Amino acid sequence: MRKSLRWLVSLSVLIGTVGSTGVATAADTETDRTTSVADSQSTDTQSTDTQSTDIKDRLLAIPGMSLIEEKPYAGYRFLVLNYEQPIDHRRPWAGTFQQRISVLHKDTDRPTVFRTSGYGLSTTPSRAEPTRIVDGNQISMEYRFFTPSRPAPADWSKLDIWQAASDQHRIFTALKKIYGKNWLSTGGSKGGMTATYYERFYPRDMDGVVAYVAPNDVVNNEDSAYDRFFANVGTQECRDRLNGMQREALVRREPLQKKYKEWAETEGATFNTVGTLDKAYEAVVLDFVWGFWQYYGEGVCDQIPDARTASDDTVYETIDAYSGWAAYTDQGLEYYTPYYYQAATQLGSPTIKQPHLAGLSRYGYQPARNFVPSSIPMRFQPQVMRDVDNWVRKNANQMLFVNGQNDPWSAEPFRLGKGARDSYVYTAPGANHGANVAGLADAERENATARILAWAGVPAPAVQAAQPLARFDARLDKAVDEDVTREHGVRP
Repeated sequence: MRKSLRWLVSLSVLIGTVGSTGVATAADTETDRTTSVADSQSTDTQSTDTQSTDIKDRLLAIPGMSLIEEKPYAGYRFLVLNYEQPIDHRRPWAGTFQQRISVLHKDTDRPTVFRTSGYGLSTTPSRAEPTRIVDGNQISMEYRFFTPSRPAPADWSKLDIWQAASDQHRIFTALKKIYGKNWLSTGGSKGGMTATYYERFYPRDMDGVVAYVAPNDVVNNEDSAYDRFFANVGTQECRDRLNGMQREALVRREPLQKKYKEWAETEGATFNTVGTLDKAYEAVVLDFVWGFWQYYGEGVCDQIPDARTASDDTVYETIDAYSGWAAYTDQGLEYYTPYYYQAATQLGSPTIKQPHLAGLSRYGYQPARNFVPSSIPMRFQPQVMRDVDNWVRKNANQMLFVNGQNDPWSAEPFRLGKGARDSYVYTAPGANHGANVAGLADAERENATARILAWAGVPAPAVQAAQPLARFDARLDKAVDEDVTREHGVRP
């Protein structure tokens, strides 16, 4: 993962160094989770006697923790903090960076949910679904290398899933002394992937994992599952309407690119990373159908104009509404450089064929490498996702994966094998990339809710009731992570 060695050596480094740094390996999952929880609770009891009872004071007493701001919310304390992290967890003496986290504090006697979007950090109080279900505290982490949580200078080789999991482990270790009850990790999309990778490398930390719409691209160059998805999702009428609009945008490439160029000049948008305006234009158009199903769905298909009679302005505006012309400009890509770097080095990225665009597409679905500045070196490591997939199949313990029936990213899901224990993969009927436990079929929703409560260590009567412990709050309980949808584009 870190040096240009042959793949076999890389795999041994991936797994072997985990053991050498004190990280639990796959075999460690056989150890009862409750052992580490009991140890941590004992330590917490001994260490809190001399500490201030104010949560801000207790948090700021942690070495390396500093306050950015506090935004109280009714029933909670909400603090945004910086935590000093090693740039390289294998060489902690070789420099540090400031990583942002937030704490939505309810009570140290409540369970805690560790949430990440896999991207940046919102500084507005919000609550993930598991946090509401268990009525607990929530710790949120900005993923390393997303601004401002980026080392300077940026050594991009230190952006990998093990380093990010080690960030989480170190935060958990520091905060477990304060929040001694059970912990769950969660995240949606890339955040769900992040929660899964964290569990793979540190399976003793969490008491349960809830991963939403987390894609699992095991073999990067085999994406036929996505092609099958787009050939069957929704109704034929809706698919034809979407495909027709997408095709028309390429048929009218010349007049629509004129509009695009005028917009770019007005906005000061540039295309140095992707190379040309033409490449950016086509990338946005090819995202159109994906973006529609990821964030919208059959219910609004009748709002897509008939491409055969639509004006140039209508075609242009429709593509913009579902794909976003800004997505592949230098300015639109800059924030997402860490994601595209990871997609091009470890995570993989989808390639779909879209046969209805035959003869019109010049570039096809472009690889993630095209969306990272050429000055950043990278090499794809195919063994990394295979390792994670194999681990989940054989070792998943108290893990829940929630997918959306009509979400493109759910076409390549995580799957469980015979070695999995108390773990589940559920699909929400008709749901898109916002799929959640509340949208599952009745029996699955009740079981998922009950398991989340049990993993959080709440009393048996609440587990049996299988209902969220906290009431819905429209301001706190946002359906879509704002950090993920700042710009359109195909990203988990």
